[in-house]
Amino acid sequence: MAEMKDAHILEIPVDEEHQQKLICAMNTIAAFQNHPLAEISNSPGHFLLLKLWKREEDLFGRRIALKESRMDSVKSEIFQLCCFFLAFHWILLTISFTASVDSKENTCENWRVPSLVFVCTSLVFVSLVQVKICRFWKVSRQLQRERNDNRALTRCIQETENGRG
Repeated sequence: MAEMKDAHILEIPVDEEHQQKLICAMNTIAAFQNHPLAEISNSPGHFLLLKLWKREEDLFGRRIALKESRMDSVKSEIFQLCCFFLAFHWILLTISFTASVDSKENTCENWRVPSLVFVCTSLVFVSLVQVKICRFWKVSRQLQRERNDNRALTRCIQETENGRG
């Protein structure tokens, strides 16, 4: 005859913490089933709305990526303008200094034109950087709005899918 194998039953004691977690999980499942968006996932017409939401979420993602790349390009433009500003100042100060050292006559009168050019170009560079910084902050605010809208839409989609599943 065949030998009978002993079956062992292992009993795992459940303490209050595990019971509370189980009750919490069951309440969460019940909340998803009773959620108002669960109707959307059960109805074919409303299911189309869910697909449209997903398409809109994809468009949000693309717009966010576009705005992030625009912010990166504005950052690099600001950096380039600052580098040009420093290079221009370095060149202009070097030329002015060497011209004043080589000159034997009264040098105070010769500094008016270069100083005027220096100040004007400095103001142009500073104003260009200011415009770029304003553009950066504008795109940053738009990006933040897009992210918030995308986050809200993603929550709706997740809640709808959880109500469906």
